[in-house]
Amino acid sequence: MSVNVEVQVDPPGEDDRVETAWTLKEQIRTEEGVLKQRRPFFTDAYRRSKTHLLFEDDDLVGFASVRRDGYILFLAVAPSYRGEGHGKRLVAEAADDHESISCHARATNESALSFYEYLSFEIVRRITGYYEDGGDAYYLKLGDTPSIRDRFADLLRRS
Repeated sequence: MSVNVEVQVDPPGEDDRVETAWTLKEQIRTEEGVLKQRRPFFTDAYRRSKTHLLFEDDDLVGFASVRRDGYILFLAVAPSYRGEGHGKRLVAEAADDHESISCHARATNESALSFYEYLSFEIVRRITGYYEDGGDAYYLKLGDTPSIRDRFADLLRRS
């Protein structure tokens, strides 16, 4: 059986798929206690960013919302689709537009931190009380040398 994975994009100012992304984000929040953003914040940030969405057939399996400066606001992959390279593909989509990319990850989210470490993100600093609930975050960055595009081309070849 052949699986069709398609990337779709909502550019800044468009929110054609914001409801679908919100539903996936809320599923992850309910199951894992992460991605705790409130709806107005999420919707506003989504509309201000470029969002790469991965669909397997008609199902949203993941998305990444990225600001113009390369900062990843949201990166989400449905739990049942993890381990299939979707997260790497979303980060690669984001990296294709920027010299460097960055994000925050909750200091207690070991799976996210392991994922970013695998992709060669570097922890720049820890931020105490970053999240609304008082949780700490790490600020992570990928880029500069060697070029981000070369890193991802190599990483995707190895997958």
